[in-house]
Amino acid sequence: MHWIDLSIFLLYMLGMLGFGFYFLKRNEGADDYYVGGRNMSSLHVGLSVVATDVGGGFSIGLGGLGFTMGISGSWLLFTGLIGAWMAAVFLIPKVKRNKVFDKAYTFPEVFKYYFNARVALIAGIISAIGYAGFTSSQILAGAKLARGTFADLDLNTAIYIMGSIAVVYTVMGGLKAVIYTDTIQWAILMLGLVFIGIPVSYYAIGGWNAIQSTVDPQLLSMTNLTWQQVVGWAVTIIPIWFVGMTLYQRIYACKDEQTAKRAWYLAGLFEWPVMAFMGVALGLFAKVAASQGMFDYLGAANIAQADPETGLPMLLRTVLPVGLMGIMMSAYFSAILSTADSCLMAASGNTVSDIINYFKEIDHESDTFIRFSQITTFVIGAAAVITASAMSSVLDLMLKSYAFMVSGLFVPIIGALYWKKSSSTGAIAAMILGGGTTVFLQEFFEQLPAGLDPNVFGITVSAVVFIVLSLMFPDEKDVHSDGATFKKTK
Repeated sequence: MHWIDLSIFLLYMLGMLGFGFYFLKRNEGADDYYVGGRNMSSLHVGLSVVATDVGGGFSIGLGGLGFTMGISGSWLLFTGLIGAWMAAVFLIPKVKRNKVFDKAYTFPEVFKYYFNARVALIAGIISAIGYAGFTSSQILAGAKLARGTFADLDLNTAIYIMGSIAVVYTVMGGLKAVIYTDTIQWAILMLGLVFIGIPVSYYAIGGWNAIQSTVDPQLLSMTNLTWQQVVGWAVTIIPIWFVGMTLYQRIYACKDEQTAKRAWYLAGLFEWPVMAFMGVALGLFAKVAASQGMFDYLGAANIAQADPETGLPMLLRTVLPVGLMGIMMSAYFSAILSTADSCLMAASGNTVSDIINYFKEIDHESDTFIRFSQITTFVIGAAAVITASAMSSVLDLMLKSYAFMVSGLFVPIIGALYWKKSSSTGAIAAMILGGGTTVFLQEFFEQLPAGLDPNVFGITVSAVVFIVLSLMFPDEKDVHSDGATFKKTK
């Protein structure tokens, strides 16, 4: 990378760290650190939601899909649009209209209200582990981008560099800094893709004629995928909008229900079609560039084929001129940071408020709370960096983290909100057996019946267990003033 590009990139990183330091001095308690003061606007929250959900991992992952399956890979984020809009209609009203959640900090607190503290504890553990894994995927995404940009940089060194930046920035800033910087980071990414990355890359590979003459026609079709892929993406991504800790933090951060709904509708549109097609288009361009031998000078003629997720960063390194390269790299790194910081905040919030607080109650308004939270965030971030160094695929790690949370938490949260006969015993069993089934199948079975995703079976097991045990072991119930049932079982 030219020194001008490197200078632009370093200035950007210093700016983001400076923003985190700015809020370090202004966070006054748990509301600021974990839920952004509860008065955020729909624009800031909406952009933060899409930046967190799509971010760098899906940006790099989408590039890999565009490289291998073409524009059909855009259907991955169509499930994000569906999930966002369904959550706006069915979830947000349930949360924002219930005054109990006006002081909530985490997703498992919903379980604590409808079930009991033990259910919330297990949900907190599952969510914390899932989001720690998701943080690892973002660090790995940043490392792959760095390795594709700096030819002599090995992956592990890149992981430690990217991990350090993401962790330090997040430890300092809290959610308020995360949401405001997400707005900036998403704007940088969008402007970088629309005005720099896509047009420059398209011109460099020779335009539409070169694309048509180089790639398999299937890569230009919207039907180059199987129904199993569609089902797998749908059951993994749509439910995350109902169980994602990062999303509940932003629901709590919105000042009212209408603000939250507008934010979710906006986020859905940015996911699909905006980001979906831009991401896979750049991956497709990288496929063309690799076929044309444009990466040979990097000594990486076959690397893009072995690891499609490296094709996009190598394309940008190859085609962008001095100056624009630094801006575009900053754009992609900003997307990665915007997801890594949010996921790290989610894992930290679950650990502090749902796990540690279960065993030893913590005063969220105390002077030491933020320092304790920052230490927890740092420890989880360090563990995420170590995990990233042991993984190879960004998208694979992301989807596994998603699946682990979805298969354990989706059925119980729907039951809590919409089924009066749901019970604490059913919820606990569904979480453990649903998530455990998915993890077991992922690790020990390469091929499942009908080629379906393990998450399909995990959610099915969770649903059956939840219904049967809820009917067999009902909770004693009382009725809140708002009409909701309260589980007396402790």
